[in-house]
Amino acid sequence: MWKKHPKALPYLFLAEMWERFGYYLMIGIFTLYLKDVKDGFAMNEAESADLYGTFIALVFLTPFLGGLLADRYFGYKKSIIFGGILMGVGYCMMGIHSLPMLYFAMTLVIFGNGFFKPNISTLLGNVYSVPEHNHQKDEGYNIFYMGINVGAFICNFFGAALQIMLGWKWAFIAAGIGMFIGVAVFLYGTRHFENFVQKKGVVPGDMPMWKIVSIILLPAVLFGVLGWLIPGNIFGSDSTDAFILSCIPVILFYGNLYFAAQKDEKGPIAVMLAIFAVVILFWAVFKQNGSALNTWADRYTNRRVEGKTEVVFKALKQSKEITYKKDSVEKYDAYFRLTKVDGKVQKEFNYPIYFRNEKKEKLPEEGKSVSVWATNLSQSINPGWVIMLTPLVVAFFTWLRRKGKEPSTPTKIAFGLFISALSALVMFAAVKAGANGAEKVSVWWLISCYGVITIGELFLSPMGLSLVSKLSPPRITALMMGGWFLSTSIGNKLSGVLASMWDKYEDKTNFFLLNCALLLGATLLMLTILKWSNKIMKAKNIN
Repeated sequence: MWKKHPKALPYLFLAEMWERFGYYLMIGIFTLYLKDVKDGFAMNEAESADLYGTFIALVFLTPFLGGLLADRYFGYKKSIIFGGILMGVGYCMMGIHSLPMLYFAMTLVIFGNGFFKPNISTLLGNVYSVPEHNHQKDEGYNIFYMGINVGAFICNFFGAALQIMLGWKWAFIAAGIGMFIGVAVFLYGTRHFENFVQKKGVVPGDMPMWKIVSIILLPAVLFGVLGWLIPGNIFGSDSTDAFILSCIPVILFYGNLYFAAQKDEKGPIAVMLAIFAVVILFWAVFKQNGSALNTWADRYTNRRVEGKTEVVFKALKQSKEITYKKDSVEKYDAYFRLTKVDGKVQKEFNYPIYFRNEKKEKLPEEGKSVSVWATNLSQSINPGWVIMLTPLVVAFFTWLRRKGKEPSTPTKIAFGLFISALSALVMFAAVKAGANGAEKVSVWWLISCYGVITIGELFLSPMGLSLVSKLSPPRITALMMGGWFLSTSIGNKLSGVLASMWDKYEDKTNFFLLNCALLLGATLLMLTILKWSNKIMKAKNIN
């Protein structure tokens, strides 16, 4: 796989793999930790989904700033190292059981990702910018994306074992250690990409930093504060109001890039901004993996392990025992929520209640225990599919390229949106199979859902990174990469908004039909700009 690619690829692959190991380990347990009554913060579904959505939104909002600073002042190497260290420290501090400390740790991760994420993606594009490798850029990003998912796949097994044996604290520390390993790998491979890490500097026509602070960053903060303080809620919660309002100055900044661009830059920048807007809806659905789909795995999926499987899972510390108590099941409310007064838990019935919707014939005797696999293991299904499917997708597009029929990058993104919409229909069928949550269903429904959306993801996510690298003017490549992550950020926040509505849908099929409708709508929007996008790509002599 590596032989025909730049020597820098394995090191960037491994650095990103370890960075994602830490991030997805943390994300896999984040909402579970927030909802844990005994050792977490006893949040209900809406509270945890809202905080989760805000967190992952801000994690992908700061790449705008990190990309800008790297382009102009710091360069890619310093930015990546600094961002990685910030994230590692943040993950470790999340294990300290204190809400103020949790928020501080989240802040470190948010800013750390802002420096790390856009710049390592941009650096990869720079490595492929030389003539002998330029035609492999899509393939390079696919391989790089597989590195992301190798880390995301293995991390949850470590997270489950450490949480079961030692508690949440050590799982978070493992995430931090993974991040530090990623930084070390990046430093070790520097000699292979040293010529591609220089900053672009400030060129005539660029908005000066003082102006960016005064008309973008400061207004973003003020808008955010205003959104938080407005009486009532415009978009469902104070944090959502604050986030959406704070994005307005940043969005206006990216719009200004088009108007301030040189004539030959306007078309490519317009294409990128249009696609950024469309893919927001993809992220709004896809990023429910850590919220709504995690809830589905926890409450509606049969997670029991028996026989030899139970022996293996116990030996690997990937399962835990839960005890059936009829009294706790009968008293627990129908929507799986805790009873709270002034933010304090008043009733605690052996949370979470695994047996709440178990078939009667499968219920154990009173006081008996069964083994269930750890919920966060479901977070490894999607990256597992990515690892298996990436070589097939790469081979498929390579075959089409040889025949002269490879679709353009925007066309791949359009296909990705449509395929992703089909995954919501799989979950629609899963709800029907479980009689709308009255009974648990097989984990194969989740596996199938993730399998379908992963194909869509591989047609879209690495292609977006490649698109930015191809179309962006060299002086603002990392900044435009930050724009791609801005769209991810807004989508992430919308995913939290959607997930927080979970309890409001008595019929869960409607929840997944909404997801399907959003993705089909995004597909139609992409199709309307496809001809124009391909024309711009062709004019630039790129595919």
